[in-house]
Amino acid sequence: MKIGAHVSTSGGVHNAINNALSIEAECIQIFASSPRTWTFKKQDDSSVDKFLNEINNIPVFLHGSYLINIGGDGQHLHKSINSLIDHMIAAHQLKAKGVIFHCGSHKGAGFQAVFDQAVNCLKSVLHETPDETLLIIENSAGAGGQIGSKLAEIGQLISKVNNPRLTVCVDTQHTLASGYDISKPGTLQSFADEFEREIGVQRLVAVHANDSKTDLGSAKDRHENIGQGYIGDHGFRNIMRHELFKEVPFILEVPGIEGNGPDLININRLKTIREELSVTE
Repeated sequence: MKIGAHVSTSGGVHNAINNALSIEAECIQIFASSPRTWTFKKQDDSSVDKFLNEINNIPVFLHGSYLINIGGDGQHLHKSINSLIDHMIAAHQLKAKGVIFHCGSHKGAGFQAVFDQAVNCLKSVLHETPDETLLIIENSAGAGGQIGSKLAEIGQLISKVNNPRLTVCVDTQHTLASGYDISKPGTLQSFADEFEREIGVQRLVAVHANDSKTDLGSAKDRHENIGQGYIGDHGFRNIMRHELFKEVPFILEVPGIEGNGPDLININRLKTIREELSVTE
């Protein structure tokens, strides 16, 4: 797999390239606009041109707004649809693979209570956006009625929407926090079997590679540097060895050794494991 990270676009999207090169990232994730506001700021054309000229063959993913909630109601749901459409169009403009997003929360109503509206939301986004751009559901940690902490929920959405562009990003920290122990071979295999049964391995297009500050089943979204959390180096060896993940881009969203986000040290920790596995296999 390729190993990369979420990188900053501060000062223009073209700056993501140098930020990626500085940490030797082989794939990247970026924000197309601020993730903490509904206002979508379109990219400057000259910055986009520079980005496209320099990106070469580095796979690119966009991350959607943190405000999106396909389980919301009224105006919030309307804004979520529009935000996803804006991000999907930007992804197409930047030749990104697609947009990774959090589904949001049913806020105690229950998954089935918001299921139909969530399906209609996803169908609307896919209908209004370019055919080659993927809409990528990220699994959640599970707190506060979050949608998608269980693979069955994601599978139900994908099955009902019935569109090959609706795909999945597995966040390793969220996976552990939501109760799937992917750090150990036996329970990792159980997760892989469930993923195939509920979703299908062909739908997995990205991994958010994050260690976890909190233990199994905590339901808390708390990322840690690689090897310093409850997944640990041993856990990532098991994950990276497994067939489910072997060809999937790994994108770091860790705090960084100095607290400045994904860095070369964390990327090299995963690359070292990758190299060790290639030698032993």
